[in-house]
Amino acid sequence: MLIKDVHDFPGHIACDADSRSELVVLLEDDEGVFGVLDLDSPLPGRFDKADQAGIETLAAIYVAASSFED
Repeated sequence: MLIKDVHDFPGHIACDADSRSELVVLLEDDEGVFGVLDLDSPLPGRFDKADQAGIETLAAIYVAASSFED
């Protein structure tokens, strides 16, 4: 989720009172969601589609590296 201004997002729960924009990417494998990568900024509109694509790529690398057999 790419949220340009958290004050315009209904139901937003801020973990930081200074947060204005947010980028949230799920960490998900074959068994489901096992984590969330959540970036906050005090600047509205701080994150864009390029940031989202880059963080989604990093998340995919992390998920692939975390998936291993016992």
